[in-house]
Amino acid sequence: MAREQLTVLNALDVAKTQWYHFTAIVIAGMGFFTDAYDLFCISLVTKLLGRIYYHVDGAPKPGTLPPKVSAAVNGVALCGTLAGQLFFGWLGDKLGRKRVYGITLILMVVSAIASGLSFGKSPNGVMTTLCFFRFWLGFGVGGDYPLSATIMSEYANKKTRGAFIAAVFAMQGFGILAGGFVALIVSTAFNHSFNAPPYSVDPIGSTVPQADYVWRIVLMVGAVPAILTYYWRMKMPETARYTALVAKNAKQAAADMSKVLHVELEVEEEKVAKMTIENQSNSFGLFSREFLKRHGLHLFGTCSTWFLLDIAFYSNNLFQKDIFSAIGWLPPAQTMNAIDEVFKIAKAQTLIALCSTVPGYWFTVFLIDYIGRFAIQMMGFFFMTVFMFALAIPYDHWIQKAHRIGFVVIYSLTFFFANFGPNATTFVVPAEIFPARLRSTCHGISAAAGKAGAIVGAFGFLYAAQSTDKTKTDAGYPPGIGVKNSLIMLGVINFVGMICTLCVPEAKGKSLEELSGENEEETDQAVASTRTAPV
Repeated sequence: MAREQLTVLNALDVAKTQWYHFTAIVIAGMGFFTDAYDLFCISLVTKLLGRIYYHVDGAPKPGTLPPKVSAAVNGVALCGTLAGQLFFGWLGDKLGRKRVYGITLILMVVSAIASGLSFGKSPNGVMTTLCFFRFWLGFGVGGDYPLSATIMSEYANKKTRGAFIAAVFAMQGFGILAGGFVALIVSTAFNHSFNAPPYSVDPIGSTVPQADYVWRIVLMVGAVPAILTYYWRMKMPETARYTALVAKNAKQAAADMSKVLHVELEVEEEKVAKMTIENQSNSFGLFSREFLKRHGLHLFGTCSTWFLLDIAFYSNNLFQKDIFSAIGWLPPAQTMNAIDEVFKIAKAQTLIALCSTVPGYWFTVFLIDYIGRFAIQMMGFFFMTVFMFALAIPYDHWIQKAHRIGFVVIYSLTFFFANFGPNATTFVVPAEIFPARLRSTCHGISAAAGKAGAIVGAFGFLYAAQSTDKTKTDAGYPPGIGVKNSLIMLGVINFVGMICTLCVPEAKGKSLEELSGENEEETDQAVASTRTAPV
């Protein structure tokens, strides 16, 4: 039997969509805009870094980052993100969402600027400094995941909560797009000002000294949206659910939400005190047997699906340039100068983001509260599996020049259904189904599992996608299993993601307290906690 809901929480659940909802989406979403920009802009400039710092005189091809350096540059921010998700997720439940929210933003601003100012006497020195600052950049980015999701879920009404959380996450698409636009603008400006011959004509002259500014500017621009958001983040009140259910301060919760909702709300200190006494059975910790019984399967579901999704998603995103080169969509490196290569990589990735990545996010926003999280996630994994196999099995067909456009179209559809699918829902669901006192922590754990998958994808695909022919591998890399077999592996991973989705509950149309069982009597909680797929 359900206990009586606090008036302040019920007011949030039934509130009509108001201006404060959109304000919260923009404030939290700009953090995700910055997150995506910072994480993915590195893929636009890694080939430039290889040309600048690892040029080999007399080599037939431009310099490239050595395998271990490339893996570190691409993956170190993901390692920082994983650590940040766990740490700030836990801290958000201990100190409150708002108190921690500003720290992550400051860390991102400082680290983004410092990344662009990386220094060293040798190439390895520059790369070491860059990796150091990108780790801390990732640490700040990691904190934004559980905090933004939890804040948005606790501010939203239950009718459109999924759309609001998904809209925050959808800003990631604009962040990826912005990274491409910035790289296009900067590379165009430098190419016009410092025109250089292709590498095949003049190996040294093809990389002008001023090219060193290009990657630094691209990385540092990531600090701008974070700086613009800081003031508004600090003005946001703490969420009523944290204040009332975790901090047990009903008076402050009512006062904060009265300002937000523009209505007078009753102060229910006695009801909170009564709930605290009656709710002893609902005060279990994360590592308790009771948590395992009620939420263990759900946590496994959110962690496993995010882990599997990010192997595929980050493999594709961070190494688009390598796939485009493999199918001949990008010209051979030796036919371009260094800055022109940045322009062409940015153009290809921006086109993919514009045509598939961004639309996919917003399809989720508009439909998640109609067809549900479970259906979108299952559908997304299914089509990602289908399209990965469609690319992989006839791979020799796709690499022929006449069929390259077809490859790019199907490749784009995998991004569309990742974002109109598990890439969005794996972010939304963990912010809805766990108790308020553990919500940020459990979201952080789920997100960290995702980043573990991203690290597997980023490091593993780098090696796996190398040609089986030793003569065709990138400099310094051992032979791999090839792009074809790598795509088959990603298809299998997506299929397993479909199976693990069966462990994830449907949250559409229910209040957070219904989903977590915080308002249920003990006998009802046991029943509620066992439901996974919608019925």
